[in-house]
Amino acid sequence: MDVHGRIREILAETIREELAPDQQHLSTEDLIKALRRRGIIDDVMKELNFVTENVDQELPSSPKQPVGFDKQSTLKKTNIDPTRRYLYLQVLGGKAFLEHLQEPEPLPGQVCSTFTLCLHYRNQRFRSKPVPCACEPDFHDGFLLEVHRESLGDGTRMADSTTMLSISDPIHMVLIKTDIFGETTLVASYFLEWRSVLGSENGVTSLTVELMGVGTESKVSVGILNIKLEMYPPLNQTLSQEVVNTQLALERQKTAEKERLFLVYAKQWWREYLQIRPSHNSRLVKIFAQDENGINRPVCSYIKPLRAGRLLDTPRQAARFVNVLGYERAPVIGGGGKQEQWCTLLAFLCRNKGDCEDHANLLCSLLLGYGLEAFVCVGTKAKAVPHAWVMTCGTDGTITFWESLTGHRYIHKPINIDEPPLAEQAKPLYPYRTIGCVFNHQMFLGNCQPSDAVETCVFDLNDESKWKPMSEEAIKSVCAPGATTSLPPFPPLCASTIDASVTSNEIEMQLRLLVSEHRKDLGLTTVWEDQLSYLLSPALASYEFERTTSISAGNEEFQDAIRRAVPDGHTFKGFPIHFVYRNARRAFATCLRSPFCEEIICCRGDQVRLAVRVRVFTYPESACAVWIMFACKYRSVL
Repeated sequence: MDVHGRIREILAETIREELAPDQQHLSTEDLIKALRRRGIIDDVMKELNFVTENVDQELPSSPKQPVGFDKQSTLKKTNIDPTRRYLYLQVLGGKAFLEHLQEPEPLPGQVCSTFTLCLHYRNQRFRSKPVPCACEPDFHDGFLLEVHRESLGDGTRMADSTTMLSISDPIHMVLIKTDIFGETTLVASYFLEWRSVLGSENGVTSLTVELMGVGTESKVSVGILNIKLEMYPPLNQTLSQEVVNTQLALERQKTAEKERLFLVYAKQWWREYLQIRPSHNSRLVKIFAQDENGINRPVCSYIKPLRAGRLLDTPRQAARFVNVLGYERAPVIGGGGKQEQWCTLLAFLCRNKGDCEDHANLLCSLLLGYGLEAFVCVGTKAKAVPHAWVMTCGTDGTITFWESLTGHRYIHKPINIDEPPLAEQAKPLYPYRTIGCVFNHQMFLGNCQPSDAVETCVFDLNDESKWKPMSEEAIKSVCAPGATTSLPPFPPLCASTIDASVTSNEIEMQLRLLVSEHRKDLGLTTVWEDQLSYLLSPALASYEFERTTSISAGNEEFQDAIRRAVPDGHTFKGFPIHFVYRNARRAFATCLRSPFCEEIICCRGDQVRLAVRVRVFTYPESACAVWIMFACKYRSVL
């Protein structure tokens, strides 16, 4: 239903017909009557399902589907609360996405690269429908954003213009490109200042937003979006544009002053740190880091205690979730060193992959949410490769390292350098070599022990002769929530939109096809045994359980079932493998590189029966752990 269009036509008609020369004004009632006469209101009411469910705050929203009337979608389910104030944001197409100037028009049904726009505003997340990549991408989506203050008992009152002017949260927009193989890239990340709508006539305004690239291309324009903002219900009184501009200028000024003072303090702290020992100059003490837009921000601002609601139950499950998000170093054009780019949380989650620092920041935030004392550590791995990982300090002084890329945990026992050389010293299991600093949302500590080697490091963070702290007040002035308007707000996690059993089946069927084709090329026939495939399920479930809890369970039953299923004189071979992506062809190519797996897939012999089982475990943000097991049984002929 093109509701907007039809209403406009009817209103124009009504005004022409009914506005007699003596009647200067049509009331809202008259217009509603005209719409009702033509049956429009009934049509709309039929399409709208009003839902009154009290959503508990603990339940994080799944990415809201765009709400709005447009030519393709009808409004299925929307919570519109008449006592709340909403901002209706429409994205009305894009232009000048010059990188896609040469792209041919996709044929109907043809798979093509797509753009998706992800939005976050005050704990609400939205995602547009994917549109084909083009020079002028055809975005036509509306998003209904609720605007209200939670503090000071204002939660129940509808926000007026002045209240809304004091809400400085921007709308964070992230543009993601998904290629035909399902690989995602971050195209742009933009903070939209929406408050200009408060000073515009009728509370409606149209903007063109220029999106800039990310990382090394943060000064290059990638395209332009046409955006329309509208307050709903309409504002009784709008503010003057002057008032809005003054407020924004004041906020910018305050933020700039706080950031300047912090920079002065950080320089002073660094000078003092270098005076302890000149060798400190080479330690990895990272006070500022660049985000995807090339803006330098204090590292403490990348962390905030984050609660996962009911999506993750334990800290170890959180570590597993962070581990199944993909790992990808920031892209760099040409050779040379590592391009460093820390991402805002929304950009990391929407792209579903990021560098080790992104993983460590997210894991640290989740562990802080679980009430642990967690820090991000910055240091090096073997071969002096810079790395970031997470550390938790137990109340009994136990220090645990969490590797955010693998989900492994290591207990740290420092080697005492004063011991006699022949004394028995435990060999560390962790891969970390040196450590320069540790930080979380409130603290920043530089390592000032004689050696920065992790194995000899003592993590008594209160001892200022070992760890030089930064002033917590200084950190709070720029990193506390709401301290400055330049801090990106932290989005809530979203539930997975992937159906685990459907996806497991799809991948399994694709793999069967690939195996059969591969064997056919070798001149071999393929006989599948469904019962044997089913028997592999418990093994896959126990592998995932072990990854999440570090406890192995249920192996005896699996082995017993396999022994019963494989008759005397037959041999059984099985090969489990784990992926964090859902591309069957890519997984199969990787499996063939393993000699064990290749041996099973290309098995020759008497009475060969093959089996494959896939089990997808879903995590928030559509992250997945995919376990695959190939197996075969055949009569041993000697």
